[in-house]
Amino acid sequence: MGRPVVKAASRTKLLRVAGLPAVKALFATAPQRVERLFFDQRLKSQVGDLCASLARTRKSYRMVEPDELERVAGAVMHGGIVAWAQPKPVPILDPAKAADWARDGQPLLLLDGIGNPHNLGAIVRTAAFLGLPRIVLSDHPAQAMPSDASYRVAEGGLEYVELYRSAGFTKILQQLRRSYRVIGTAAENGKPVEELRRSDKPLALVLGNEEHGLSAATLKACDGIVTIAGSGFVQSLNVAASAAILLHALAKP
Repeated sequence: MGRPVVKAASRTKLLRVAGLPAVKALFATAPQRVERLFFDQRLKSQVGDLCASLARTRKSYRMVEPDELERVAGAVMHGGIVAWAQPKPVPILDPAKAADWARDGQPLLLLDGIGNPHNLGAIVRTAAFLGLPRIVLSDHPAQAMPSDASYRVAEGGLEYVELYRSAGFTKILQQLRRSYRVIGTAAENGKPVEELRRSDKPLALVLGNEEHGLSAATLKACDGIVTIAGSGFVQSLNVAASAAILLHALAKP
């Protein structure tokens, strides 16, 4: 008999979470979301606990050959393990709840049109590393949502950072300004990054689309704008690199 065929239909509603750090984070925080687990010979000795967890709930796991794992993952870069999992919900942001976060002094990151899922994953990974608990995704038509690619790049960060969606982004920014100092970002003509630490309110930082940045309407809805100073040899940084610099500045005492 041949090997069991993995049906493509099984993947239509499930995320493919690849790489040992991401899969371990998923099992540590939300094991109930995992439906199936696939791994290759290299990781056999490291997945015993994960397999036991699935066995207790009568869900399947299987060691497969490298070529099959590549098909299961939908990518060459899978790190030797892939979990098929139910997507993590991304609820609509409640401004009243955001006001509670502000009262607790918690900063907020908002993404307005970050279209590349790899950039989304990298930003979430940075946020998780620095302990930023939440990110708001705008209703910009280009805005990427969590996907196989973003999970792979986030290296488990998507399990530790809560994502929210916004309805009517500029209106949300105006509401947030009651509790936060809302700071947009631009490639030029903004104030120095040091401005992030000169505030009597928690900060809500807004990053824009990779190609076009923040729209004029979004910039107008912000309390201020910051620009990362550079050498001038290149025009700007990748948005994920910018996020890392700005979030580190935000996290510094």
